[in-house]
Amino acid sequence: MFARRIAVVGTGYVGLTTGACLASLGHRVVCADVDSLKVARLRAGQVDILEPGLAELVVEGRAAGRLEFVVGAAAAVAEAEVVFLCLPTPMGAGGAADLSAVESVAAEISGVLPYGTVVVTKSTVPVGTSARVRALLGREDVAVVSNPEFLREGTAVEDFLHPDRIVVGSDSPQAAERVAALFAKLGAPTVLMDAASAEMVKYAANCFLAMKLSYVNAVAELCELLGADIESVSEGMGHDRRIGQSYLRPGPGWGGSCLPKDTHAMVQIAEAVGVDFGLVRSSIEANVRAQLRIVDKVRDACGGSLAGVRVGVLGLAFKAGTNDLRDSPALAVAEQLVLEGAELTAYDPGVTGPIAGMLLVDDPYQAVKGAQAAVLLTDWPVFRTLDWTRVAELMDGHVVVDARNHLDADALARAGLSHSGVGRASLGVTQFS
Repeated sequence: MFARRIAVVGTGYVGLTTGACLASLGHRVVCADVDSLKVARLRAGQVDILEPGLAELVVEGRAAGRLEFVVGAAAAVAEAEVVFLCLPTPMGAGGAADLSAVESVAAEISGVLPYGTVVVTKSTVPVGTSARVRALLGREDVAVVSNPEFLREGTAVEDFLHPDRIVVGSDSPQAAERVAALFAKLGAPTVLMDAASAEMVKYAANCFLAMKLSYVNAVAELCELLGADIESVSEGMGHDRRIGQSYLRPGPGWGGSCLPKDTHAMVQIAEAVGVDFGLVRSSIEANVRAQLRIVDKVRDACGGSLAGVRVGVLGLAFKAGTNDLRDSPALAVAEQLVLEGAELTAYDPGVTGPIAGMLLVDDPYQAVKGAQAAVLLTDWPVFRTLDWTRVAELMDGHVVVDARNHLDADALARAGLSHSGVGRASLGVTQFS
């Protein structure tokens, strides 16, 4: 495989991971961003994204001369053979994906792309976007390929370099083969298809995962009422190869930069062609219910009212290993607690403040000091190793709501604390004869 000249437009977690990892595979990569200060930091090896291994790859790529950072898309694509569009596609009006950034860049680069360049949409985009980009480019010599990303925040580098599969879609088989060849060193299964199918794959996969998470949260609620234990139920389910072990952990709902916007977009996409995708819509509704159930647990721990009550919050990021607060279920729960009058002191090892409505501190023990209840919302490993005897001494109350079933309930009990998990048996067990 020959090294290629690649441009990556956008240096968010998808774009920066894509650029740094492609450079590590031997390609020459130029990454572009509109933020000149961010470009300057990246040139100096400063990575703002909390993503294991990413900063090291950026430094290595820069030192090897294979990774550059420039301001503006036009400057990046001037000598490129392949251009990756890694641009934000946030939720727009009605839940549809906002493609304004993609469309703006396509118009910007159309006149400066070298002859025969392949443009790749890496962002999550609705079906038909490849055709739309091709029309905006207005270049018969330029092919457009869809290559959806399947990167999980917190493990993005690992996911890129050890993928389950690589999906490449285009109405030009030759262009699809050129893009697939960029990843040949990875040795992963490569699935070639038409552009529309590739664009649908990411939405279909993310919506399936969201439904799976909403399902296990609904089962967890039943477990609490019927005297079953969701941990045992999930283990029993997970050994079925048709189901698998992943995405069977209950919690305060799902969030992040992908699942919320992709589920809403899928509902909107379906409605646009006259399909009522009730499964996905119900999963969105169930996700809100999962968040509110955690609020209920905290309220119960505080005697039925949160007005003026001090609550200690452990974790705000949408998942451990990241500093991303976008559509974080932890933050959604915290904000609802504030709406009900609670006074929050919060700690998250990856998040720096300020955050409206709460006091963000840099020590977990400070977060629980004087709290009537504590609630764990993000499953950072550091929380499992807290000195719970010290926590018990600092708190005014005695209940720890564990929204992730992350803590050792026995360790809390030995410290004199009550552990309130998710999907564990409640006192009122229904008896069947």
